[in-house]
Amino acid sequence: MGLEEARSYLEGKGFGDRVLTFDVSSATVELAAQAVGTEPEKIAKSLTFMVDDRPVMILCAGDAKINNGKYKTVFHKKARMLTRDQVNQLVGHDVGGVCPFGIKDGVEVYLDESLKRFEKVYPACGNSASAVELTIGELEQLSGSLGWIDVCKV
Repeated sequence: MGLEEARSYLEGKGFGDRVLTFDVSSATVELAAQAVGTEPEKIAKSLTFMVDDRPVMILCAGDAKINNGKYKTVFHKKARMLTRDQVNQLVGHDVGGVCPFGIKDGVEVYLDESLKRFEKVYPACGNSASAVELTIGELEQLSGSLGWIDVCKV
């Protein structure tokens, strides 16, 4: 899985023309911001965790970090990030290109409140040289999110 699955998913929803591909890496928040030409905080990074026996993806602002106390309040568990291998195996994208588009079944997706301060954000699009430009409303619609949560600090 990767760029083609994410692009196909977005094309099926009428958003394929929003996919951006780069000749440079966009694997980190800083690199993605440079490639897109925006501020790092507007990169919607995908953090993946294991909660009980299920993978959970949280999309948050590029300048946000998980607040362990808030995370535990929401998920009733200590934050335990997936390993690189687990991300690929359970989510379907490699680290550096993780996004909620074209992912494997069973991944729970949530949007963190840290994103709400922006009109547009740029999540990855399946590989480490891609992104997609979306409004917050479009991200909410396309991500398959189970809702908004507040588990980060900025």
